Amino acid sequence: MTQEQNMTKTSTYTADNITVLEGLSAVRMRPAMYIGSTNINGLHHLVYEVIDNSIDEAMAGYCDHIKVTVHMDNSVSIVDNGRGIPVDMHPKEKKPALEVVMTVLHAGGKFDNDTYKVSGGLHGVGVSVVNALSEYLEVTVSRGGQRHYQRYVRGVPQAPLAVVGETDKTGTLVRFRPDEEIFEELDFQYDVLAKRFEELAYLNPGIKIEFFDEKSQNRDVYKYDGGLPLFVKNKNLDNGIHRIVSGSGEMEGVSIDFALQYTAGYKENVYTFANNIRTREGGTHLQGFKTALTRAINTYIGNSADLPKKLKQK
Repeated sequence: MTQEQNMTKTSTYTADNITVLEGLSAVRMRPAMYIGSTNINGLHHLVYEVIDNSIDEAMAGYCDHIKVTVHMDNSVSIVDNGRGIPVDMHPKEKKPALEVVMTVLHAGGKFDNDTYKVSGGLHGVGVSVVNALSEYLEVTVSRGGQRHYQRYVRGVPQAPLAVVGETDKTGTLVRFRPDEEIFEELDFQYDVLAKRFEELAYLNPGIKIEFFDEKSQNRDVYKYDGGLPLFVKNKNLDNGIHRIVSGSGEMEGVSIDFALQYTAGYKENVYTFANNIRTREGGTHLQGFKTALTRAINTYIGNSADLPKKLKQK
């Protein structure tokens, strides 16, 4: 076969060459597009996606207790006392809303301003991606006096949603085991997860997060009613040179909370978050805060003619 004939054969491009990935198959084929990587960082990201749903319930005022457990088989269970994922029939998809949330990308209660005013991200792919990248995922919803259960294997429901008992509680329990075919390792790092849970407890005063690792037997409980001021206090210890300055406000539907304290040290430590998600690179929210802080200090100095005299007296 000549090179020209070979090129003609291999360069044939027709409708038969178009592959359509349906459901969650695209997630399994390109997982890094959705969770960043398939290494230890991506593994931890699965836990973050699930607990963020519980935190959203807390921010809406319906949840104040979350339990996270890393089991001996490297599966993780996360249970909250929120309202529970809806289990009634979805009018468009013609299947339970729980199954829609677990199997359809961009499906959730975060795209209108009625269910959640604020949420940890608005992409709506979180828990369905976790389902797709798990060897198995089991979800139990306590809602309306009944306990509903469904099991998935690599994103595929194994049986219809079933009622498995009665209850007087509400909430959602999700247990999943990451797929060994996808991830390079399945060993969760306790310290990494613990740090994230601690931050969430500071950012959401009043919520209680319990964390237990069956393998190491490590156990911690995070609950900080003091919020951000307590976060700054515990970070600075006794190195602050003045009392902690904190505040909160809202404008045009956007709320902000801040706390700061200057110390005698030479290193600046800045922690910024947007919708409970750490923004390590800062962003417009940090730049805007710094600009406003500088303006406020300059205004105070400009309106205080006797400030130099007061400083000399001290």
